Amino acid sequence: MTDLLTAVSIIFIIAGPFLLVANRFKLPTVPLLILAGIIAGLFIDEGATLELAQYGIALLVFSFGLSIQFSAVRTVLADSEIAAVGQVFVVGSLGVGSGLVLGVPLAESIYLGIAAALSSTIVGTALLGTVIRQNLVHGRLAKSIHFIQDLLAIVFLLVLGAGTLAADPIATQLGYGLALLAAAVLVNRYLFDLIGRFAGGSDELMIISVISLLVVFIGAAESAGISIVIGAFAAGLAVRHEPTEYLGLFNGLESIKDFFIAIFFLTVGALVAFPTLEKLLIAAVLVVLTAVVKPAVATAILMYKGYEARSATLTSLSTDQVSEFALIIAIEALLLGLLSQSVFDAIIFAAAVTMITSSVSQRHDERIHRALANRGLLNGTYGKIDEWSEVPETISDHVIIAGYGRQGRFLAETCERVGQPYVVIENDPSRQRTVASECAAFVFGDAMESYSWEKANAEDAKLIVSTIDSEPVSRRLLSLEFSADVILRESDRATALELFEAGALYVSVSELLAGQRLVQQLQAVLDGELTPEELRDEQLTDLEPRTNPVSQRQR
Repeated sequence: MTDLLTAVSIIFIIAGPFLLVANRFKLPTVPLLILAGIIAGLFIDEGATLELAQYGIALLVFSFGLSIQFSAVRTVLADSEIAAVGQVFVVGSLGVGSGLVLGVPLAESIYLGIAAALSSTIVGTALLGTVIRQNLVHGRLAKSIHFIQDLLAIVFLLVLGAGTLAADPIATQLGYGLALLAAAVLVNRYLFDLIGRFAGGSDELMIISVISLLVVFIGAAESAGISIVIGAFAAGLAVRHEPTEYLGLFNGLESIKDFFIAIFFLTVGALVAFPTLEKLLIAAVLVVLTAVVKPAVATAILMYKGYEARSATLTSLSTDQVSEFALIIAIEALLLGLLSQSVFDAIIFAAAVTMITSSVSQRHDERIHRALANRGLLNGTYGKIDEWSEVPETISDHVIIAGYGRQGRFLAETCERVGQPYVVIENDPSRQRTVASECAAFVFGDAMESYSWEKANAEDAKLIVSTIDSEPVSRRLLSLEFSADVILRESDRATALELFEAGALYVSVSELLAGQRLVQQLQAVLDGELTPEELRDEQLTDLEPRTNPVSQRQR
């Protein structure tokens, strides 16, 4: 334990100046954290680094488990299964074959295949706050693909933990793993709310309870002789994903997540060893398979399933890195003597490189998509948009509402109240059923894709209103040069002025409108036009979610 604490101290002492530089010059933190880890690795024993990496990965996997929301990924889960399994099979096979070509024994080439096939839930699901928006189709796809690949990784870990290919030990390990996951589901469904009631609304007690769950599941995993990473993942699944109801809990857990992330990338850097020519060659093959071939496979599968090119591309770019699960598998294989030091070093080196390149590719994913599309490498497919949309062929002189959140619903209700035909464009899978049940005409597609607007018959629309607070979406709409007037939403005043100059009819600035609304309400109370009780009732009415579907239809 003393060695472990010493290693953590050294790592963060060295990492401090790098983080200050990253913050001062607004540089990406991943490359600098890995570089700091490489320097720290010169002063830390490899044994302590391996142990620290195991705990760091376990805590990160716990964080990912916390964010799993089954209802949110249900819409795209079937397609994610195909993409995840297809990607693992194709890229994994290429990884094993490449290892054999390079003279790596079959037993070790399998680990190269695993490293190439599995993707990181850390970078891929934007725990670093990079680019994937979880309320869009490509965000849901990415998250569910990582979830499925993590389940496959758990199977690999359990088989590895058996220490033999005999059926009975493997069955025992799989049984323990399934029991932990089943226990997590039971706690999630039947016990977590009970814990919340006992906590009595105390955020501190809820955080302590969740940490206790983590300790219990990790302890159960160790007692069963399986990886603590599996126990940590199960503990994350045991926590009910209700950020609204348990806001204090998730805010508290979010505040320590950055610490887990920093530990992980620093230990990845600390494990990097000086590469020989042989290691460089193996690592280079892994990098190509991971950063180029794997996204290409995912894009091809998703486009075959009918997703538009942009969603498929952005989803695939979330898989272009070596998984932390692959690293824990490699670490355990090294400790068991099943993996040579040279192959292990090559996997670590490839992981460090792809973590860096992935952080860059996610920052520029839109440019990458546009570059590929402009070169004709992505042939558009819109099967999912056609399948999930319903727009009357004869609709015209209508209003198009982009986004079906609270503002979108108010606009739709207003259109129906005055008899104005409208079409809603939405891309959040969790809202698909709501949109289909409440709106007569809707397009379930990406607002960044021109086909979504073609499907909504934007050429014959009289007004386009975007309730999406996203500068890229707003600029994309203005670039499409609709004949209809365009109303946009923006939180930044300077950007709002730029959008006006670019041709927007009106830009809704939420902060400004909220301030004006508050002044009007305060004035009404002071003038006696509105009582405090009426003001309270009015606000409660605005905050309450709508329970009844829209009664009027455009059909």
